[in-house]
Amino acid sequence: MTGDVTGTKSPNIVLILNDDMGFSDIGCYGGEIKTPNLDQLAAKGLRYSQFYNTARCSPSRASLLTGLHPHQTGIGILTYPTGPEGYAGNLNKRCVTIAEVLKGKNYKTYLSGKWHIAASLTEPTDAWPLQRGFDEFYGTIIGAGSFYHPNTLTRGNDNVEHEAVQDPSFFYTDAISDQAAAFIRKHAQDNPDQPFFQYVAYTAPHWPLHAHPEDIAKYKGRFDDGWDSLREQRLQRMVKAGIIHPNWKLTDRDPTQPPWTDAENKAWLLRCMEVYAAQIDRMDQGIGRVLRALEETGQLDNTLVIFMSDNGACAEDIPDDVSPQTLVEELMIAQPETRDGRPVRFGNDPSIMPGSEDTYQSYGVAWANLSNTPFRLYKHWVHEGGIATPLIMHWPARITEGGELRHHPGQLPDIMATILDVTGAEYPRTYGGNDILPCEGESLARSFGADGDRQTPMFWEHEGNAAVRVGQWKLVRKFPGPWELYDMEADRTELHDLSAQHPDRVKDMIARYEAWAARCGVIPREKILEMMKAQGATAFWEEEDA
Repeated sequence: MTGDVTGTKSPNIVLILNDDMGFSDIGCYGGEIKTPNLDQLAAKGLRYSQFYNTARCSPSRASLLTGLHPHQTGIGILTYPTGPEGYAGNLNKRCVTIAEVLKGKNYKTYLSGKWHIAASLTEPTDAWPLQRGFDEFYGTIIGAGSFYHPNTLTRGNDNVEHEAVQDPSFFYTDAISDQAAAFIRKHAQDNPDQPFFQYVAYTAPHWPLHAHPEDIAKYKGRFDDGWDSLREQRLQRMVKAGIIHPNWKLTDRDPTQPPWTDAENKAWLLRCMEVYAAQIDRMDQGIGRVLRALEETGQLDNTLVIFMSDNGACAEDIPDDVSPQTLVEELMIAQPETRDGRPVRFGNDPSIMPGSEDTYQSYGVAWANLSNTPFRLYKHWVHEGGIATPLIMHWPARITEGGELRHHPGQLPDIMATILDVTGAEYPRTYGGNDILPCEGESLARSFGADGDRQTPMFWEHEGNAAVRVGQWKLVRKFPGPWELYDMEADRTELHDLSAQHPDRVKDMIARYEAWAARCGVIPREKILEMMKAQGATAFWEEEDA
C-alpha cells in the first residue's frame, strides 16, 4: 500500500505525542480519566496493546521523528552533551525527520508543542524545527516547565515568552491545541491541494502539576479508593477489554510505597492524582478541537491520526537534591516567580496543594505505579512499565474495522516506516549532502486490516537499562543488575524470570543485543561516566539506582 490511497491525494498525517503518561491512564485503556475524544478515536480506529517507546522524553522524540534508534540520532540520553558521538544531545545530520522526508512528497509541515531534541535552547541551530523540515513551528525547545509561563516559548525561530506573560488566560496545553487547530484551518484555506503533516507534541501530563480548577474538580473523589484498589479495578477493565490477557497477573505495589490504608497526607496525595488527571483531561479537550478542525475543513476522512506517549509514567519526585536555582537557571525548566510576581513554591510539600501557577510538584511513585497498571517500573527503565505506551490509529479512508485491538508488537521507528508506506514518500540515502542511516522501522500498515506478528527483533537501551525482544521472548536488564528473561505470551507483567531455565536462549539474545548496540553506537554507562569525569563533568543521572 503506497501513497494516494483514496484516489485524490496522499493522506494527511496528524501525529500526537504526550509526555510522561502511563499505559492505563486514558479511558479506552482502562483508566479513570475522562478522555472522550481519544476514546472516540479508538472506537472508530485501532488500539495497539504491544507498542513501545524508548523510556525517556528526548530519545523517544528523536526515534519517533527519524525512524532510527536514539543513539543513531545523537540523543542517547537527553539534550545535555555527554561527549561521545551518539550522546551529543543534538539531533545530528545522519538522520532525517518525518517532516524532511514528507517535504519531498509536497507535504506542508507543522509542529505545535514540545521539541526537546536540540542542545541549544536560546539560539536557533540546525537542530531546531524550521531547520529540520517544518514550515511552521510554535512551542518550546526545552523539555518541561510551567504550563502558565513556559521557558523557550518560540514561534518560528523567535522567542515569544511575552505572549504567555501578556495573556492572563494562557495555558500551554491549550496553546498547543489551539495552534494545531489553527494550522489545520489555515492549511485548508491556503493549500487545499497539498497534504500536510501536523505534529502535536504535548507536555501534559509531565510535572509540574498545573491544571485548571474546573478540571481538577471533575476528579474530586474519583481516586479515593486509593492506589491498591484502583490498580485492581484497572486490571479488571483491561482484561475485559482484551488489552491484557487474564493469565497475566498484577505486579506487586512498588516496594518503596505503603499500602493506601497506611499512607499519610491522603488529602494531598489525592489532590496530586486529581491534578494529574486534570492535565490529561485538558489535553483530551484540546485533541477534540484539533479533530473538529479536521472535520470542519473536510479533511478528517483522509487523515491518519496517531496517538501515543513518549515513555511510561514518571515516578520522579521534584528532587530534593536539585535546588530551585538549578531548575530555573541551569535546566531552564522553571520560573522563579508567577507572572504577577508571586514566588513559586518548589517541591512536594504536603502542606501545599498542587495545581496553581505558584506551585511546582509531581505526583510520585505510588500514583505512577497506578498509571502503569499492570506493569512494574517507570520512565527511565525498559521493563514494560517504562516502555509500554497506548497507541491509537484512526483513518476512516483506510481503517474501516473500528474499535478493534491489535496485539501486533511495534516500537517508535515503525512510525516513520508506516508513514513512508501510506504516503509513498521516499526515504533518502543522502540528504543535504550527508549520508543518511537506513530506517530501522517496520511498517504497521499491514496490521490495519488484521492482526499479525512482528518480523524483526526490537531493542532498547537507556542509561545502561537494556532489553531485546525476539518474538515472545524479552531479555531485559535494570542497570546494574543481571539479565532477566520473560515469556511475553505467558507473563507480560514480568513476574517470572526464566533466565536460569533457558541459558542458551539468554546467550543468543545477549549476542543479538551486543551486535545491535555496537552497530547503533550504544556506549556502556560506565564508560560514559569515565569520559565525563575525565572532562571534569558530572552526569545528573550518575547516582540513579545506587
